[in-house]
Amino acid sequence: MRKKTIPVEKEVNGLDENSSLWSYGFQDLNITSHDLSSASIPNAPYFDLRIYRESRVKSLIKVHSKDMYRLLEKVHFDGNYYRIKCVSSGEWEYCWDLAVRIQFFGKMLGMTLYPKRLVSQKEKRIVYRSMILVNPYQLWDEAIVNKFWNLQERVEFLIARILFHECIHVMISIGNILPSGFGNTDIYLEFSKMLKVSASKKLSIKLHNVQFRLWNLVMFGASGSESEKKLLERVQEIYEFLINEKYTNHKTGKAFDFPSNNAKIARKYSWIAAVKAGGNTQVSKRIWQVEARRLRIALMELFDGIDTELNNIGFTWK
Repeated sequence: MRKKTIPVEKEVNGLDENSSLWSYGFQDLNITSHDLSSASIPNAPYFDLRIYRESRVKSLIKVHSKDMYRLLEKVHFDGNYYRIKCVSSGEWEYCWDLAVRIQFFGKMLGMTLYPKRLVSQKEKRIVYRSMILVNPYQLWDEAIVNKFWNLQERVEFLIARILFHECIHVMISIGNILPSGFGNTDIYLEFSKMLKVSASKKLSIKLHNVQFRLWNLVMFGASGSESEKKLLERVQEIYEFLINEKYTNHKTGKAFDFPSNNAKIARKYSWIAAVKAGGNTQVSKRIWQVEARRLRIALMELFDGIDTELNNIGFTWK
């Protein structure tokens, strides 16, 4: 039975410090909360973000994903946590809380901050919390302005597009984390299909090229104390992050008619992957940059191969 979604307060008595998930943004932000009416943007002395209509943003999302709309239906974009899902498995209850905050904070369009896992032994409940930050700073981007002359519609479109992208990450995490079957959505199943295709026999050479570059970058950033098992886990974690971003960018671009090609995705996320791997602790910056470029090339070839294989098996996007 679906529970009424309301703002939730902390009700747990345990905190697992080692349970944070892979962040698609940055984990520790120190973002100052402030009144949205005082938010400022370059070349504008004052701008009130509250001109957007929350219902309109959700309607734009609903057109492209009813599963995502159900996820957001009762969530207000006020930075408070709302319970969006609760399922029972055995004697334990698993819940997911989501908060959405819209504000200007630099030049990242959006990010998803993944939660610590909150465990209540008394209630036999595990709660996962995600926060999505949406930053519609591209209000005066030429392509956006040409598409939406009306400022209110432009703000709503940008918020919807960014939120759609970040919600994909949340939905994939829900599918990965909750007990089997409880987090299945079209989005999660599509991503799982892409991940499976990326590891298919026909793409094995391209896959191994990417993993080899990731291994080198992880070794370049290793502190020296990590075991080989931990380093291999980091390679796999970063690899899944890259496939996640490939899927998320394609899905969002297709939904909102702003396609992003594989070269662009590979260029952006190969650099992020190289940073996530640990940087250039063990080698010079020049060697690190060369390996990051090699990862970009290998990643673009893998992405192109994934598209080819998906077309060959008649894969259609929901």
